[in-house]
Amino acid sequence: MDEKKIEEELKKIWDETPISHSDSEKEVSWQQFQAKAFAPKKQSKPWRHYAAAAAILLFVLVGTGLYFKGPSLVNNTDISIAGNTIENTSSIIKSIVLPDSSRVELSPNSKIAYADNFAVNRKVEVSGEAYFKVKKDKKHPFQVLCNETTTTVLGTSFTVTGHNQNGVEVALYEGSVQMNVKNQDKKWILKPGEKFTYGNETAVVAGFNRFMDFDDEKLSNVSLYIESNYGYKVMLPAEYNNQKITVRINKKEDLKTILELLSEMYNLNFEINEDLKQITFQ
Repeated sequence: MDEKKIEEELKKIWDETPISHSDSEKEVSWQQFQAKAFAPKKQSKPWRHYAAAAAILLFVLVGTGLYFKGPSLVNNTDISIAGNTIENTSSIIKSIVLPDSSRVELSPNSKIAYADNFAVNRKVEVSGEAYFKVKKDKKHPFQVLCNETTTTVLGTSFTVTGHNQNGVEVALYEGSVQMNVKNQDKKWILKPGEKFTYGNETAVVAGFNRFMDFDDEKLSNVSLYIESNYGYKVMLPAEYNNQKITVRINKKEDLKTILELLSEMYNLNFEINEDLKQITFQ
């Protein structure tokens, strides 16, 4: 995607910032961000801006505040697939790479199964809960089967939860999916921010909040959010703990992307200690 296209997409997302900010404030902020992100000057690490734009869709420094949008990897350890059924018996979320490069975040006490000819038959059966980031392949739609429902997608990210025999919940974070129910002709097309719930032979589509908002809060509160949702304790320099920040985070954002953005915007470096599950900014 070229720079002009990225700029257009960012402008569309801009209006989703918290409603406490007026249109005039958002327009001024956009102009400031546009001047910083798309200025015709040489940058030492230009890839960072494009990676941030692609993954988070929006970031801007407003005074001492930071906006950014985007979906979470609770554990970044990949499991090598040795068979057609994968079960997570641990107490933490596990990251799995499927044969087509799609990724699955498999929750504890959950499992998935797929066929031998997965390259041409991209069907995954879920028991429990799993979050999917699907590799696009128009010739071979990706389907997730859970109890009596089928979720069909070309490329997107969503969670599927089905812990009992009939109940299923599908929450869409990016892209578009089509929902089908066994023995029913009706189809449901979900948009980002919509959740499909099926149980007792009844289907319901409703909105849900896919973002976590911090409005003029301490940066240390973002650290606590990272710790509670990603499992890593964040250590900030003392002078940054009381910095005020306004931020919108997609609840399924990749942790490393968030850390790289904070590092760049606050001119800090960070180190990750996997043994201690600790992130240190300095």
